[in-house]
Amino acid sequence: MDHDSALLELDDAFVQDPYSVYAKLSAEGSAHRVLMPPGVPLCGGLPVWLITGYDAVRSALADPRLSTDLTRIDGLFAQKEPDRGKRGGFSSALASHMMHTDPPDHTRLRKLVSKAFTGRAVEALRPEIVKITDGLTAALSDHDSVDLLDAFAFPLPIRVICLLLGVPVEEQDNFKSWSRALVSGDSPEAAAAAATAVAGYLGELIERKRRVSSDDVLSALVSARDVDDRLTETELVSTAYLLFIAGFETTLNALGNGTLHLMRNLDQWEALREDRTLLPGAVEEFLRLESPLKHATFRCATEPLGIGGVEIPAGDFVLLAIASANRDPQRFADPHVLDVRRPAAGHLAFGHGVHHCLGAPLARVEALTAFGALLDAFPAMRLAADPEDLRWRNSTIIRGLDSLPVRLNHR
Repeated sequence: MDHDSALLELDDAFVQDPYSVYAKLSAEGSAHRVLMPPGVPLCGGLPVWLITGYDAVRSALADPRLSTDLTRIDGLFAQKEPDRGKRGGFSSALASHMMHTDPPDHTRLRKLVSKAFTGRAVEALRPEIVKITDGLTAALSDHDSVDLLDAFAFPLPIRVICLLLGVPVEEQDNFKSWSRALVSGDSPEAAAAAATAVAGYLGELIERKRRVSSDDVLSALVSARDVDDRLTETELVSTAYLLFIAGFETTLNALGNGTLHLMRNLDQWEALREDRTLLPGAVEEFLRLESPLKHATFRCATEPLGIGGVEIPAGDFVLLAIASANRDPQRFADPHVLDVRRPAAGHLAFGHGVHHCLGAPLARVEALTAFGALLDAFPAMRLAADPEDLRWRNSTIIRGLDSLPVRLNHR
């Protein structure tokens, strides 16, 4: 540990501005031994290999020698918290899902939910997405200033994913506090309490689906468990949890991050107001510039492997910096600049390889609908805070703001 204590610590300054750290590290190579931020539940202070740069990250995302298997990850987390019940979102009750499995289990679990996120399935949802979005913008019109995250960017994706999964509207508010505690909580105790609450709720909801089935993804998963025996009870609860968290965290942060950069670059906002055909490409640019996930989920090296001329020993934690890849100047010209006309295809915001985000088509439709609605309803929207005063959430994986105050009708 004496050796590790001399490593670069990814502290709060890194959480607030990771890009200057990525740039410094990338100048030295692609693989870097660092210490995780001290306040992050479970992995705070853990030594990991941070991989930066587009080519290295893209290659590593598809490397089968970097395992996401929960049993391996769990063993590493046990160094910090031996009690499995206190590991929050990484407890086995919630983490036994496709993001924490390798093929063939990953292939089996992904196949069970993939049909809900095909282009055709998402298109069928579009009218409901538009309806939810219009309802939210109508409610916003009664206000002059709001926190756009609380009032718009959070409720839109949570209502969509709950519609998809068959969660009653009156039960949806719990997910905000649970997600915050699990994804960017202040303490391991809060994360563990939220994990217990989520597991309990999902278990109870699954029992309700068993009694009264309906046409939703969760009912289909219950059938796959009870009728076809294609997943275990733990995998059923964990997959439901993954769909909830992944189903709204990515879109929530894509909306918040994209809006922030548009408000900081009003010429780009005006370009979109004048030409809506730019919007699909602009969404890709938002995803590239401020990726909702700054890092991919943890990997563990199953054997020694070389990245950028550095050998990573078997058994070590590896963290892939998606945000670094998407601002690599060797891949994207002027990478720190928002350009809604940029051809941003090839960004890694949704990952790459077998773990490429299953919900990407849904997230894109939600983002297109949301930004179009904001441009229509609030063309004079402006930030209601100094951008330098905004804070980023203390999370290993997520890149998202704590709040985003805006004036909806700037005069």
